[in-house]
Amino acid sequence: MTSTTSTTDLRRTVERFWAATESRDWTAFAETLAEDVVYELPQTRERIRGRERYVEFNREYPGDWHARVERIVAEPGRAGDSEQSGRPGQVVSWTHVTMGQEEMHAISFFTGDADGRIAAVTDFWPEPYEPPAGRVHLVERY
Repeated sequence: MTSTTSTTDLRRTVERFWAATESRDWTAFAETLAEDVVYELPQTRERIRGRERYVEFNREYPGDWHARVERIVAEPGRAGDSEQSGRPGQVVSWTHVTMGQEEMHAISFFTGDADGRIAAVTDFWPEPYEPPAGRVHLVERY
């Protein structure tokens, strides 16, 4: 398996991951994950180990939330790494998440295993904020 193929496979897996998340198809969601997947949230310093616990975390997440993928970027591993170890590069997604009237954006980093499943996910949920005063003449707000 070459690094390009591995990264492409992982990208497809991440696309299936998000489609299954949005449709709440927890069986399909679980199929994208390695048995020993590790999910981390650096901002809250939480870690979930294992497919079953990670699926349950998502299944039990409160509220009527929806995720729309804005962008997925696939990065091949460093030269030689993927070909020797069977590890693909990394895939990063930017998602727009809504929960009722609340809107959030998430950046998720995915690492795969040799079988093309997701072995690790690290999520960042940046808080929106108002820009500092003094640059209104330089920017356009949207």
